[in-house]
Amino acid sequence: MGARGGRGVRRYIVSPAYDWLLFLAPPVLALGLGVAISGSGFATDALVVAGEPTTGAGLCIGVLIHAHLVAVFFRSHANPKILRRFPIRFLVIPPLVWLAIALSPWLAILATVVATFWDVWHSGAQTFGFGRIYDRNAGFPVHEARRLDFWLNQLLYAGPILAGATLMEHLVVLEDFETFEDALSNFLILVPVDVGQRQRWLTWGVMGGGTVFVAFYVLYYVRLWRRGLKPSWLKVWLYASTGLCSLYTWGLNSWGEAFFIMNLFHAVQYLGLVWATEHGGWLKRLRVEAAPLARPLLASVFVALVLGYGLFVETLDTSWTGLWALTLVVSLMHFWYDAFIWSVRDKQV
Repeated sequence: MGARGGRGVRRYIVSPAYDWLLFLAPPVLALGLGVAISGSGFATDALVVAGEPTTGAGLCIGVLIHAHLVAVFFRSHANPKILRRFPIRFLVIPPLVWLAIALSPWLAILATVVATFWDVWHSGAQTFGFGRIYDRNAGFPVHEARRLDFWLNQLLYAGPILAGATLMEHLVVLEDFETFEDALSNFLILVPVDVGQRQRWLTWGVMGGGTVFVAFYVLYYVRLWRRGLKPSWLKVWLYASTGLCSLYTWGLNSWGEAFFIMNLFHAVQYLGLVWATEHGGWLKRLRVEAAPLARPLLASVFVALVLGYGLFVETLDTSWTGLWALTLVVSLMHFWYDAFIWSVRDKQV
């Protein structure tokens, strides 16, 4: 897997066309699509799905979000080598977490809060992981500027969310604790009010600082290149475009489609990654590697399964506590599983 550039260097993860379509261009393409649908009937006309108000755009992005969340199980449970190494994590922990969430309303709300903010960290880490693969493929020293890369992704993804125009949308989940009277719940329900009073200064601080950070980052890599090192410019493009997209989408939300834009490209990248890394093993275990239509048929089944789950969640009656708890478990396991699958995959293959 991977396309080679000059002098035998494998620059791409899969191929130029695949990488640009599913990894490198999605942030910019999603931004363009978000701007295009802003103010349209697709984004504004009200729909009622499972008794809840939404829009066409909201329904579609919700399906895609949950589709990419459940796709992690194709990296874990559908990979025998990984599954055998971590049986407790994959087979014991999920039902225990589900039971706790189903039985305790307080834990259910806590799980929702944890999932909301874990998602922020996870999204930055995913982009960081792509970049490290591009550097490895380019022959760039793996420890060079690693910390700078990591914090660029975390700060430019998390910063605009935690201090931008959509900050209160992320903090509103804390208001669910108002039905409880313990000290921790009383503290958490005050956070949105306290932070809201400082939002303007937080937003412009992050916007200004983030823009300077991206410029510094690009210039830093130009300096490394002049010293004779060969960083992956595909990585630099991915990080800079994602960072600027995050800053001005989450930070200002000028078109009102920040949630749609950022989740669209993240989910597309992840689904592209799962297919690229796992489908070879599926074909081998099914013994259909040589079948001419095996790959497109398997791709269709994969997409249908994950989108089917996404549609199931979006049309789910949330009063069904057990099923709603299941969707929270899938979200939490996605963030947890994917973090360590990234770290063990090179040793596993």
